[in-house]
Amino acid sequence: MMMGAMSQDMKSMSGGMEMMDMAVMQACMDACTACEQACTVCSMQLMDCAPACMNCADMCNTMMRSMMRMQGMTPAVMMAMLDACIAMCQLCMDACMEHAEHSEVCRMCAQSCKACMDACMDMKNMMMKTA
Repeated sequence: MMMGAMSQDMKSMSGGMEMMDMAVMQACMDACTACEQACTVCSMQLMDCAPACMNCADMCNTMMRSMMRMQGMTPAVMMAMLDACIAMCQLCMDACMEHAEHSEVCRMCAQSCKACMDACMDMKNMMMKTA
């Protein structure tokens, strides 16, 4: 229901955002939400990856919330935010991979970061095709 309402809002927008594929966007929002949750749990282990996890959780939450309120969003801003989310997920994934052998939580966090990076790349690719 929410995606239907967002789709209607986006059709009234100009600047290239009205052609967004809502399924790709939903997958990206879902991946950001899952990554935020995994990073939050991982940060509570108080390992040296915790700062990266907390920052990644914040970035994923910001990315997801920005996609939910598309008014005022331009393709250039969305691309910059997607790049920032990808970069933060990469940093967190790298930090957690150092502990993945010994920590199931870090391993799952790294996997979630990878899934979020992939979903953000899919979003970027979709946007480039519609531009």
